[in-house]
Amino acid sequence: NFMAGTIIITGANSSLAIPAIGHLLTKYPDYTAVLAVRNASGSDNNTKRLRSTIAKHPGSKTSIHELDLADLSAVHKFADDVIDKIRRGSLPPLVGLLCNAFYWNLCRETELTRDGYEKSLQVIHIAHAAIILRLLGHFHSDGGRVVLFSSDAHWPGKNGLEKHPPTIPDELDLLAKPGPDPTPDNLGRGFQRYARAKLAIVAWMYALNRYLNEEPRLRNITAVAINPGTLSDSRALRTNCPPMLVFMSRFVFQPLRPLLRFIDPTMRTSAEAGVDVVDLAVRAVHPQDRGYFTMLKHDDSAPESMELRTQQSLWKKTLEWARITQENTVLVKAFT
Repeated sequence: NFMAGTIIITGANSSLAIPAIGHLLTKYPDYTAVLAVRNASGSDNNTKRLRSTIAKHPGSKTSIHELDLADLSAVHKFADDVIDKIRRGSLPPLVGLLCNAFYWNLCRETELTRDGYEKSLQVIHIAHAAIILRLLGHFHSDGGRVVLFSSDAHWPGKNGLEKHPPTIPDELDLLAKPGPDPTPDNLGRGFQRYARAKLAIVAWMYALNRYLNEEPRLRNITAVAINPGTLSDSRALRTNCPPMLVFMSRFVFQPLRPLLRFIDPTMRTSAEAGVDVVDLAVRAVHPQDRGYFTMLKHDDSAPESMELRTQQSLWKKTLEWARITQENTVLVKAFT
């Protein structure tokens, strides 16, 4: 019963996003999809697959935009462009933000972006926070939904790849600029950086919901963080990964998925997860709800993400990292 409008999807050529977009264009054709990818050129095979999916829906209201989340200047320019199009009427008001893009590096040492931040944290957390806070004032009057992506990795001890538990350091600048790894361990430290970024976005989500609820014009915008499950066919398991993990993905996780579900009930395909995240984004399910989900079930997030002090300190530091000021967001109470 909600009004259709614009949905922005980052990482739109990912394993999860392509079937999600297919579901969106099939079941919710009245929506306008703004699809952000790192490489929009014809040479990118993943973007080719995205264009092929869109081509199956002639007349769909979609556009593909190149966006490098590892460049905050590009992120703010993207937000400026979306705002301008909504103001001019060439895009309908926003009703959803699907913050799907991610980055990990499990085979090299710490990488910094051109902004000087650890790359996993910037792509997963800082850049998405910037987009959200820049665009909150351009949602439909009926509100909308912000979907953030988490993982069981954010909870210490829950993921088999974990060697070093994810925690939020008291000195938050160490999260964004961690310095050299203490010991050579690309897989373990790389996964920890990814897990910390997922922990950060979940903790930040709780603060975002509090601030949204305090603003009468924004309280119909709800934020959720979802663990979409263990996606056995995800390209992530073959990107920036050691050969062992690539082998496991191809010859263990995918062919043995029906059996592995008995061990991990959240194991499923990217297409299955894509349906859930789109239904969440258009508020076809849990329309008024906020908080953390494992697949489509309300769930607890990691204890550290629930600590008010952690949430608030991350909130304030994220404003700084993301270059958010009282002049470029309508969420004025964010600075009190």
